[in-house]
Amino acid sequence: MITLPQKRTADVEAREALLDQAFGGTRDRKTSQRLRDGRLPAEGLSLIAADGRRVIGTARLWNVARGTGQPALLLGPVAVAPDCRNRGAALVRRALRDARRLGHGAVVLVGDAPYYSRFGVAAEKAGALKLPGPFERHRLLALELIP
Repeated sequence: MITLPQKRTADVEAREALLDQAFGGTRDRKTSQRLRDGRLPAEGLSLIAADGRRVIGTARLWNVARGTGQPALLLGPVAVAPDCRNRGAALVRRALRDARRLGHGAVVLVGDAPYYSRFGVAAEKAGALKLPGPFERHRLLALELIP
């Protein structure tokens, strides 16, 4: 069973260890990290999934601007413990549902289209969006929460 506990100091430490395990020690050098630097996650959109007291997943959304300065959210990083990979989709669905419920209009992310397409995310929806640094165009994905 996945629960979303109130953040405890131990949860934050476990989340960082989980992210290091999933993305390696160079995760802070990724272009998408430039958009997160110096920011806090969007209010109410920093999720930690737990099974009992064990942190098994994390997903956060960050306030960014797209195109003509319209607000959007950046999803990521998303990570799930290796033995809980089958629960990752539920975490992403929860993050997107919460973002929609809170009135956000769009989500962008850098990720694998075959995985994220099940959530309605697509490269075509990212249009001419750019990131502040190198990125693979086909991995820049977007989802309109409000058409």
